[in-house]
Amino acid sequence: MNRIAARLLYALASLVGRLPWPWLLRLGDLLASWWRWRDVRESRVVRINLELAYPELLPSERDALHAAILRTTARQVLETVRLWTRPHAENLALLREQHGTELMDQAIAAGKGVIIAAPHHGNWELLNQWLAWRTPLAILYRPPESAVVEAFLNLVRADHEQPGEAERVTQVRAEGPAIRQLFKRLNDGGVVGILPDQQPKAGDGEFAPFFGVQALTMTLLGRLASRTGAAVLFAWCERVDTHADHPGFALHIQAAPAAVSDPDPKVAVAALNEAVEGIARRDPAQYQWTYKRYTLRPPGSGEENPYWNR
Repeated sequence: MNRIAARLLYALASLVGRLPWPWLLRLGDLLASWWRWRDVRESRVVRINLELAYPELLPSERDALHAAILRTTARQVLETVRLWTRPHAENLALLREQHGTELMDQAIAAGKGVIIAAPHHGNWELLNQWLAWRTPLAILYRPPESAVVEAFLNLVRADHEQPGEAERVTQVRAEGPAIRQLFKRLNDGGVVGILPDQQPKAGDGEFAPFFGVQALTMTLLGRLASRTGAAVLFAWCERVDTHADHPGFALHIQAAPAAVSDPDPKVAVAALNEAVEGIARRDPAQYQWTYKRYTLRPPGSGEENPYWNR
């Protein structure tokens, strides 16, 4: 039943994805306006995150950034529906620029494994498609609560127009036994993709500053890197323009600071957050501020969940 429901969702998404780009972008703008008007969950979470991360801004400046973030986020929702339901070759034509791809080629050639750290900046689904086109890889993901949604995501992340591509991407659930697959793949010289800015479960991370606020941060990436000797690269697809008929993106790959691979988890997570923050500050409107990044607070701090009852 889950597969049938997922295919029905895919059929609906395919209809939306066939709309012309100008229509999709306009629908995204209307969705963002509705979010602000109704002050829905996305709007409230963005506002709280901006109060925490940008306390130095004037209220009017934060309000302008709030509006820009919602507009970009809503557009990305519609962009992603199209990217999920159109041939990957067509989607990759949206890449106007590619920077640092030689770093990945060199890291793969070194044979010690590669960890791609992909923050929630720009359009990470387009990045996933580029990575799958470039190399076989395993992608770590946190399973959603709904089995139907999980089946839908597994369906849309395969390119049905390109036979064999689905086998190039192994989706690994962020659960204990499955993590061994990542170690094995890296020890075999393979490539692993991780979203480094998701809040882990209590006990699975360390606190470190993120935009000046303590945030529980995954230690898994640092453990994988320090124990396997794999290279760590940051990667993201950033919007660089929006024409009347389609958006355009720039692919970026850059080497992670050495401290990300430090065996001391506190050192590693501090370096990880600093690097992700640097990417997010390139264009704050393109970062995923709708995510509740600061839910868990440091033990003994006396701090409350900032999203509680808001």
